[in-house]
Amino acid sequence: MTKVAVGCDHGGFILKESVVSTLERLGAEVVDLGCYDESSVDYPVYGEKVARSVASGECTLGVIMCGTGIGISIAANKVRGVRAAVVTNTYMAKLTKNHNNANIIALGGRVISPDEAAAIVEAWYTAEYEGGRHQRRLDMISAIEGDK
Repeated sequence: MTKVAVGCDHGGFILKESVVSTLERLGAEVVDLGCYDESSVDYPVYGEKVARSVASGECTLGVIMCGTGIGISIAANKVRGVRAAVVTNTYMAKLTKNHNNANIIALGGRVISPDEAAAIVEAWYTAEYEGGRHQRRLDMISAIEGDK
């Protein structure tokens, strides 16, 4: 069973229930790292929690949410080994897994609806990394991080 870390700030909280239920329906074990209500919180805290969970191997994948998905993805991408992509539709979701092997996706609660979030998460979660020519580019990204 794939473990998926989920985290959000108050701006992404509206999407969390839909994301969690979709992941569970798809057979994932969800690790909810907060936040737990719509009280104002700082998105870097939750982006980092999810990113460290994925980078450490505690979880295989992650979904992060804030108002736009942008701020929380910037925070998550500061953690070595994380490839977090802001996704606004199912096409982007599928390709970010196929080509970039994104291990985290970021969604915006003020940008997409809970139904759209569910479709996006399903498209990303069920897509597969294609490898091949894309691996060379991922290796280049790792080199930027100092991993190689």
